[in-house]
Amino acid sequence: MQNNDYLKWVYLLVLSLIWGTSFILIKKALIGLNAYQLGALRTIITGIFLFIVGYNKLKFIKKEDWKWIALSGFLGSFFPAFFFAIAETEIDSAVASILNSLVPLNTVLLGAAVFKIATNTRQVIGIIIGFVGTSILILEGADLNPNQNYWYAGFVIASTIMYAINVNVIKTYLQHVKPLSIAAGNYVIIFIPALLVLILTDFFNVENLDQSEFVSSIGFVVVLSFFGTALAKVLFNKLVQMSTPVFASSVTYIMPIVALIWGLLDNETFSWTQGLGSLIILFGVFLANRKQKKIRSN
Repeated sequence: MQNNDYLKWVYLLVLSLIWGTSFILIKKALIGLNAYQLGALRTIITGIFLFIVGYNKLKFIKKEDWKWIALSGFLGSFFPAFFFAIAETEIDSAVASILNSLVPLNTVLLGAAVFKIATNTRQVIGIIIGFVGTSILILEGADLNPNQNYWYAGFVIASTIMYAINVNVIKTYLQHVKPLSIAAGNYVIIFIPALLVLILTDFFNVENLDQSEFVSSIGFVVVLSFFGTALAKVLFNKLVQMSTPVFASSVTYIMPIVALIWGLLDNETFSWTQGLGSLIILFGVFLANRKQKKIRSN
């Protein structure tokens, strides 16, 4: 059990690095693709990766589990792939990642209200502290980038609600299903809808191949699909099963720090106030997931 405690932190940090990098990859991919092409292509390429490695795992999904697999696929992968791409047409990649930190708060609220998953006072306090840190990052980002259209942040907020529902669905109804089976099953459901969207975007126009930005953007989507979606999807499903929905969703507290570093390297603005917000976020994650020490009796 103690080894499992250490392992879940390793999963959390690896996922934070992968998903924190995903936002800058979306930004770069949008140079040559529109948001709908990016979302659809990301889903299709991820599906191909997962079919190759996880096709033989589909047989372990029971008939009664497929409705939850479908719900998980649309809420945890399909719609967010488009929504984040749409959001980043107007707001910075780091800001999108920061807004994504609402996931743990939504996970606690939905978990308690809908899925009847117990939470304790320390978790709630930790989530609130993390949310305070996130708010500092958001307000500072808005001050530094007054020309950004923050209405598009609604797409990210909607995605955080979907992610929160998804993580509770996995924990409540798919705990017995292998992580790779869940991921592969998700994309069996959403592959065809994504392909239809891609066809409707005029993606297959041969004239696109003459544009260097179009080709390089596809390269960014391939990297994003393999690491940021396919591999991360399996790791995240495993993390949910070995820990709690609140702990697993805490990955969204560390992701903004990674995203802010990438943004700084890409000439996005970073301030000391944002650094303070990042430290507050880390403290919230620690507090929400620190175990109560047991008092030994003599």
